[in-house]
Amino acid sequence: MNEMALLLAATLNAGTVLAIAGLGLLLNERAGIVNLGAEGMMLVAAVAGFATAVHTGSDLLAFAAGMGAGALMAAAFGVLVIWLNTNQYASGLALSLFGAGFSAFVGIGYVQERIGERTAFAVPVLADIPVLGPALFRHHPLVYGAIALAAGLAWFLYRSRAGLVLRAVGESPESAHALGYPVRRIRFAAVLAGGALCGLAGAYLSVIYTPLWVEGMVAGRGWIALALTTFATWRPARVLLGAYLFGGVTMLQFHLQSEGVEIASQWLSMLPYLATIVVLVLISRNPAWIRANMPASLGKPFFPGQ
Repeated sequence: MNEMALLLAATLNAGTVLAIAGLGLLLNERAGIVNLGAEGMMLVAAVAGFATAVHTGSDLLAFAAGMGAGALMAAAFGVLVIWLNTNQYASGLALSLFGAGFSAFVGIGYVQERIGERTAFAVPVLADIPVLGPALFRHHPLVYGAIALAAGLAWFLYRSRAGLVLRAVGESPESAHALGYPVRRIRFAAVLAGGALCGLAGAYLSVIYTPLWVEGMVAGRGWIALALTTFATWRPARVLLGAYLFGGVTMLQFHLQSEGVEIASQWLSMLPYLATIVVLVLISRNPAWIRANMPASLGKPFFPGQ
């Protein structure tokens, strides 16, 4: 396998974590809810998934545990912001801080633990194609699942009745309520689904991508996934593209190090976050474009009868 194939394969693998989490957050924001707790949800899901894999040896159960942990934290957030009218930004930050501390506490006993050998996956026939085979067709099924998820979410949002209702809730909850739709329940369902996807991303990180548990191992990916929704102008296909872009930047630092490029390792480690800042700065230069694509009620609370 040549260097380019290695870099492309690593980019797809790294981008999958960001893609799944970013699509979950996009679902939240399409319903009008901003959840800044992705980092905390992913951390708790990562330790939950890893612990489940250690004790059961089952990746599927580990993913289910991660999704459950993410959905549970999202449910607490949803109750606070949707029914108790707490500030979405403050509640999300509190969720992230709680998740970081809680996962560190719970994960103390799992730092030295190891899970069994990972199964090697390959798409029959296609995996044997020179260069392209190793680069594109020897990944965990969830890598391809992230692509299918983006396509499915795009269809759901723009082609299904339920997706159109969800978008209407994010654009004008008052109008949706006037038409008889349960706005708060729809928002809560979107928050739960988004939390479950963030949880799946966290579990994939600790069970497949690494695989190990280390305190703070999400390392800012939750914040990058949050930035991806703005970068993608709230469109699933662009979230996927942005995830692979940032995944490629992340892997580029290791590629440059292996090539002996004489750059301080601290600068290379900063690359993904610098890229995030640069992209957001470029996008923010055109506020009208952001407003034209952003859900009109994003971050705004809704209470029937008020």
